[in-house]
Amino acid sequence: MELNELYGRLLLDTEVPADLKKELIKNSRPALIQHENYIECQRCLSKTLKNKARLPNGAYYCPKCILLGRVASNNKLYHLPEKNLFSSLECSPLVWQGKLSLFQQQCSDQLRKAVDRSGEYLMWAVTGAGKTEMLFPTLEKVLLQRKRACLASPRVDVCNELYPRICTAFTAIDPVLLHGHSKKSYHYSQLTICTTHQLLRFLGAFDLLIIDEVDAFPFTNNEMLKQAARRALKPNGTLIFLTATPTQELLGKIERHQLAASYLPLRFHRHLLPVPQVWFCGRWQDKMYCQKLPVKLKSELNRWIDEGFPFLVFVSRLESLAPVLRALEANLPAKAKGDSVFSADPKRINKVQEMRDHKLNYLVTTTILERGVTFPSLNVMVLGADEKTFSTTALVQIAGRAGRSQKRPNGDVIFVCTDQVKNVRKAVKQIRELNKKGKHLLNG
Repeated sequence: MELNELYGRLLLDTEVPADLKKELIKNSRPALIQHENYIECQRCLSKTLKNKARLPNGAYYCPKCILLGRVASNNKLYHLPEKNLFSSLECSPLVWQGKLSLFQQQCSDQLRKAVDRSGEYLMWAVTGAGKTEMLFPTLEKVLLQRKRACLASPRVDVCNELYPRICTAFTAIDPVLLHGHSKKSYHYSQLTICTTHQLLRFLGAFDLLIIDEVDAFPFTNNEMLKQAARRALKPNGTLIFLTATPTQELLGKIERHQLAASYLPLRFHRHLLPVPQVWFCGRWQDKMYCQKLPVKLKSELNRWIDEGFPFLVFVSRLESLAPVLRALEANLPAKAKGDSVFSADPKRINKVQEMRDHKLNYLVTTTILERGVTFPSLNVMVLGADEKTFSTTALVQIAGRAGRSQKRPNGDVIFVCTDQVKNVRKAVKQIRELNKKGKHLLNG
């Protein structure tokens, strides 16, 4: 480990080589603080009752951030202040040759101005608006100023999609990718791409922190991760939130003038969002468990296969994955290759990549793929869209997977329901309202 790998980091003594620990003893602190009835973790700042955190040897540990390695009362944390020891760039690190639309450029310019002042900023743009590309000029500005930036997301799949795009756009920079499944080792970099959980390993590191899909699980409603984001940012740094479906908390801040925001209700290709078709289909679950498909669904899926368009089939429960996949395999042409995927699937990353590489025609998935992944010319079907698992926000995000490519901006979205429910009606209404605003923008 190089000394600079500790700049802006907050690492356990078990993660630091012995020779560095001796040299940096003054830069260490207790990993846990013990109070009368509870312990306080100095990595995630969580408090836990002692009787819930006692180890067999009498020591204590933090159960809240154990996925990043156990923090115990006999551990220390090591940290060196961020020094921004980056080489000056002789020319722009941005080699992306694309061109932003007029509306994208307006949002991008507002973002560039936002980094001149500390505080928080929201970019609210519909799914497929081109948020990543709109970030490029802001990242370029920060990198030229020898500042340190981070792109974080609650979802691993989002990080895996961002990383190659950032590497291609900024060839002079060697970004680091951090998440629980990443095989890449850490190195000191001016640009970090990571899951929001990895922010627990940073302290006062970033001049600019961008959180993509800020309303996604597990970041939303998670105070530990929100604190981690604030701690990873320098005191005078800028925190930018990106989302297509802002939370009520963010909307409330905008209304109270506590949060500045950019808003873009139009996709990069200037086409409107696909409006979901709502199909009422009784007993579809029973048929699929018998490896059959309702006639209307079978006809539509076969049409998608014949036309050569990939598709995602969303289900509300993990236990539905296998029977739905078997039903599709039994009723679709043999040439159609499919698989299933879920959050804890050990082959999840490989399966998503196979879908990107056109080795799979379809995936049956839980809500893990509701956002942050892009497959060109995609169609989408949601089985049981009327079930509680699919919130209005989730349905809007899922519908946003379709129609994202210039070649096919009007993908098919089908919500299969048994009953009429509020979340489905609200999702369709919200998409229509966004399209109304998009039309208004197009018509000037």
